[in-house]
Amino acid sequence: MFMLLADFAPYFSILNVFRYLTFRTAGATATALLFVFMFGPMIIDTLRLKQGKGQPIRDDGPQSHLLTKKGTPTMGGLMILSGLFVATLLWANLRNPFMWIVLGVTFGYAAIGFYDDFLKVTKQSHKGFSGRMRLIMETAIALIATTMAMRLTPSGLSTSFGVPFLKDVLIPLGLFFPLIASFVVVGAGNAVNLTDGLDGLAIVPVMIAAATFGFVAYLSGNLIFATYLQLNHVPGAGELAVICGALIGAGLGFLWFNAPPAQIFMGDTGSLALGGLLGTIAVVTKHEIVLAIVGGLFVLEALSVIVQVISFKMTGKRVFRMAPIHHHFEQLGWTEPQVVIRFWIVSVVLALIGLTTLKLR
Repeated sequence: MFMLLADFAPYFSILNVFRYLTFRTAGATATALLFVFMFGPMIIDTLRLKQGKGQPIRDDGPQSHLLTKKGTPTMGGLMILSGLFVATLLWANLRNPFMWIVLGVTFGYAAIGFYDDFLKVTKQSHKGFSGRMRLIMETAIALIATTMAMRLTPSGLSTSFGVPFLKDVLIPLGLFFPLIASFVVVGAGNAVNLTDGLDGLAIVPVMIAAATFGFVAYLSGNLIFATYLQLNHVPGAGELAVICGALIGAGLGFLWFNAPPAQIFMGDTGSLALGGLLGTIAVVTKHEIVLAIVGGLFVLEALSVIVQVISFKMTGKRVFRMAPIHHHFEQLGWTEPQVVIRFWIVSVVLALIGLTTLKLR
């Protein structure tokens, strides 16, 4: 829709509004929100009918989940991603190659997550397909995407990581850039996946990160703003704000149905795809390290699992009562709403810290 209307702008001046990135981002947000509101109930009913018993609940997880979450359908990521793709295709400049790189990673990771969810539902087991094979597929997709992004980025930035709080400082990675950048994308996808364990816990921090990186993308893609703030200017990156807007709208719509008690779970279909999306945008905008700050909650969740596994294998003892860490706090006596809302607050604080890196240089 954007390209069609923009082409007629010379003849109808009112259509010039569609050239404004801010207007199209707002349009994508509203479109994705309305799409999920309209089609969400139908998607939930279809998934409930197809899945029968819904997502299998871990026997080794909190015992309360066996009662409160049993029978809830999963694959709710289909709801989010359908709204996101529709809104992006309607409002974004599809001639921008960065758009297709981000959408490609999102679709690829969604397909991996969907297959994993499918196996869990059909086998009624919390174990999906081979973790090693899943990681290989995720890495392959990320390598292709980061290599393409590298070739589209100005030569002075293409093989480097940006450093927050410091102006004109880059970490040169040379030929290792695609490999390390892929680690960012894969890590982001799996970190969001690990966070998705309570009703509403993952989607709000994802939206907060999307809002932050939508702003970052807009500034990085604008030569005037990037120069003033001394950011690394990446021509074309601003268009990614439209995807972030679509994610926020779709996320808000999903939260309506995912709020406690959840009518549907995001599943690996959504969490893996949304994490990969954020990781790819961070790589394109040269704010990879800032992602670790803004998405600090996701990092904490992933680290809690890593620490727990290493500690148990080496000493036979657990550092946390249960991992990921949101279950640890449940075991300490926090109610599910307390864990979720307090984690949301942490996400807001981390996003504000991440935004300060844009000015404090």
